[in-house]
Amino acid sequence: MRILLVEDDPEQLEPLQIALSRSGHIVDGVADGATARWLMGEKNYDLLILDWMLPEESGIDLCQSFRATGVATPTLLLTAKDTIDDKVTGLDAGADDYLVKPVDLTELLARVRALRRRSPLWTGDQLKLADLCLHLDTMRVEWKEISFKLSSRDFQLLEYMMRHPGKILTHDQIEQALWSWGSEPESNAVATRVRRLRQGLREIGVEDWIKSIYGVGYCFEPPKSP
Repeated sequence: MRILLVEDDPEQLEPLQIALSRSGHIVDGVADGATARWLMGEKNYDLLILDWMLPEESGIDLCQSFRATGVATPTLLLTAKDTIDDKVTGLDAGADDYLVKPVDLTELLARVRALRRRSPLWTGDQLKLADLCLHLDTMRVEWKEISFKLSSRDFQLLEYMMRHPGKILTHDQIEQALWSWGSEPESNAVATRVRRLRQGLREIGVEDWIKSIYGVGYCFEPPKSP
């Protein structure tokens, strides 16, 4: 899931971004509303996490603006404001949920999972292709009787490939999908990540499902049945 996180305090932005990333999400973390607005026009997000108090324009302003233009992306509002009136203001502005600071990371991740299920794009907590099953909440991959947990990076790549079975995915498409905004992947970063995923899938004998398309990228598909 790709998340836009808007938080102007770096001491809060960094740990939130790390926690979400370790749970398998692609997180674009920014500190102001102007950058958030620009990114909303450039990328498609599955979830927005907005701090209420931001420089120049608040998370409330962003939420109201997005809703007014028809953006239906699930939105979680973060704030130190904790009165009932404050919560009503946030929800009336279009937020789907409200979390009071200081944020408990376990609760945050639980609310993120709950909001994902409200997304119109949600199709379930599992991805299945042939006998291969990927559990989105636990980052576990299952093949017949074998099950093991993937690292967050391997999980992100496998999820992306399983959502596009049989399609040729270019190096640029993979970079755009899996790297956070502002990060600069090295020239061989995609190949390195693919190699690591293949090594993990070798444990269940499906590493050859990732096919290299010379000079272009990769294609993920199971072997055709005889």
